[in-house]
Amino acid sequence: MKKFFVLGLGVLLLVATSCKSSKESAYKAAYDKAKQQELVQGQAQASEPIEIAPVTSNTKVEAPAVDTSYREEKVVLASGSEGSLKAFSVVCGSFASKTNAEALQSDLISEGYNAIVVQNASTGMYRVVCASYDDKQKAAEARAQFKAEHPGNADFQKAWLLYNK
Repeated sequence: MKKFFVLGLGVLLLVATSCKSSKESAYKAAYDKAKQQELVQGQAQASEPIEIAPVTSNTKVEAPAVDTSYREEKVVLASGSEGSLKAFSVVCGSFASKTNAEALQSDLISEGYNAIVVQNASTGMYRVVCASYDDKQKAAEARAQFKAEHPGNADFQKAWLLYNK
């Protein structure tokens, strides 16, 4: 009886493993067939030429309007080239101390700006000017350019236009 039990268990084990193997091989065969079909379709699509149509638009893109708002102050040249102070100036720093204003002026000159320091006689404040123009629009564009060149400097992002009365 014991021999029949062991023999029956062996047969059962053999059948179970052979079923498992046949299931795995059936799945593998189906997978391989699907992969082959996928490759054939991919090659067929790759051999067809693809036309790309150009993108056209009838709308005009206008440059954003530049802020031309300004403050009026009566200022005089305190440090810098004579004749470099025009009607509209880009102010990038304002100080109570002339020494601090001249330190920023020096930094801006080393960056290539024609920086000057002007003084508002009524308030005693020193303004550091990085550009000066007779035309308000050019000054506003210069301010926008200055801000764009110094995106990481929060103080320079506060640059403003000064109209010298």
